[in-house]
Amino acid sequence: MQLTDKVAVITGAASGIGKDIAKVFLDAGAKVAIADLNLDAANATAHEFDPSGARAMGVAMDVTHEDQVDAGIEAVAARLGGIDVLVSNAGIQIVAPVDQFKFDDWKKLLAIHLDGAFLTTRAALKHMYAQGRGGSVIYMGSVHSKEASKLKAPYVTAKHGLIGLAKVVAKEGAEHGVRANVICPGFVRTPLVEKQIPEQAKELGISEDEVIKNVMLKETVDGEFTTVDDVAQTALFLAAFPTNALTGQSIVVSHGWFMQ
Repeated sequence: MQLTDKVAVITGAASGIGKDIAKVFLDAGAKVAIADLNLDAANATAHEFDPSGARAMGVAMDVTHEDQVDAGIEAVAARLGGIDVLVSNAGIQIVAPVDQFKFDDWKKLLAIHLDGAFLTTRAALKHMYAQGRGGSVIYMGSVHSKEASKLKAPYVTAKHGLIGLAKVVAKEGAEHGVRANVICPGFVRTPLVEKQIPEQAKELGISEDEVIKNVMLKETVDGEFTTVDDVAQTALFLAAFPTNALTGQSIVVSHGWFMQ
């Protein structure tokens, strides 16, 4: 699967899954914008992957701020030559029982996952439609787009919501050759997940090893974490897929945790 000279914007791409997707896309021939809340980290990642600066750039983007999203997408299109792929990957995790969940935390998590997905999609679609060369919108969902877990009410809500958004974008974008799909990973051992292990151990009153074995990986077929490369290769497949045959879908990458 190749992305020769396609322009991809990846949010939350200075670390974790987003960073690996950026590298895989660059290796497949794409031009990549590393969009992140931390501009220094975004620029450092872009320089790490492409010291010449010809095919990678960093861009500051708080995905909850409309003006910043619109300006960032415009800057990418102007410098790299349009927008062909959007990977809406930026996200956070906050865990607590529903009866103790702070409303501010609820709103913060939904804003990043859902408002951010909407704002970046809207900005990217304007270019994809105008260019007339199609495009691919990829949302970073989760097995929690399909299933629920304790302590994660807003996260599960947001990840379910991304599937609905993708289906609408798939229907509206079809006439323009724009596809929209959701990747639903299982637990990937990123800093975001590492942070959850002691938090869940405390909330559930069990050891960290028990969180990994009996909570995170209990329903997998082999007791293994999904890897960042597993997710990145799936993103490449969706980004490079050539037709509307694969759109409005959610692909679970979870070592069999959830089977459709």
